[in-house]
Amino acid sequence: MPTPLRLIFMGTPDFAVPALETLLALPEARVVAVVTAPDRPAGRGRQLQASAVKAAALAHGLPVLQPTNLKDPDFQAELKSYAADLQVVVAFRMLPEAVWNMPPLGSLNIHGSLLPQYRGAAPINWALMHGETQTGVTSFFLRHEIDTGDLIFQDVVPIAADDDFGSLYDKMKLAGAALAGRTVAAIAAGAAPSTPQTNPPDLRPAPKIAKETGRLDLARPVAELVNWVRGLSPAPGAFVTLPDGRPLKVFRAQAVAFAADAAPGTWASDGRAYLRVAAGGGWLDLLDVQLEGKKRLLVAEFLRGFKLVG
Repeated sequence: MPTPLRLIFMGTPDFAVPALETLLALPEARVVAVVTAPDRPAGRGRQLQASAVKAAALAHGLPVLQPTNLKDPDFQAELKSYAADLQVVVAFRMLPEAVWNMPPLGSLNIHGSLLPQYRGAAPINWALMHGETQTGVTSFFLRHEIDTGDLIFQDVVPIAADDDFGSLYDKMKLAGAALAGRTVAAIAAGAAPSTPQTNPPDLRPAPKIAKETGRLDLARPVAELVNWVRGLSPAPGAFVTLPDGRPLKVFRAQAVAFAADAAPGTWASDGRAYLRVAAGGGWLDLLDVQLEGKKRLLVAEFLRGFKLVG
């Protein structure tokens, strides 16, 4: 059997852990080091906490590099000392050319969309927010512009009607792990395709989610708002402003037809079982909500301690 490829793995959140585990079990490759984000303060005590990828790497006895600056010559020299043939990047930050171009076989990325659609930091969220019925994972070679390198493989992931960001994220991280293994095996065999991306006219970007992205625009069609909620649940969460001015996070919602004319932004509740707000073409029926500083509750529980005023 040929000598296994020497791999550097780069990733930070739990999304990347199954990919690392898959590559560790791959006979065609050997992970020689892992690059991840520096430990961050977390929790009430602001204790330093390791990334999910660091925890997994240490459990396997792998060397871990945690640079604060990817352009630091000392970091780059240390990275080079591992003499990697290939770098695999999953849910990490942008790399300078000196890093992604360092190994002789380059660097590949696993992206959570069917590129070229949904280039950017939040492809899973935006696919749901736009009401897609399928998405997927793509392996590609890194180049200068973000998410534009030559495509290697793509796998489709169906989106169920009841999927939200949390459930689709879990499906995508497993699909991404399988794709990482298949891609590295193909590169090791010298059988990986490399197809330039095109730019169709209907490109949809996937920029980072800002807090204001979660604000529900009640003038929009109610079906679109249901998808907006799905794409932001459970985090960071869509929200709507109550008549008293307080923001209310919405984790699940459904559309119901108008029983009578109501202007967008009109609120209605029976005080027991339903809480809804009028939007474009229907009511947005809120099912799972949270006031700031309070617990997340199903709407029937929420209404036991809440009275709609205004």
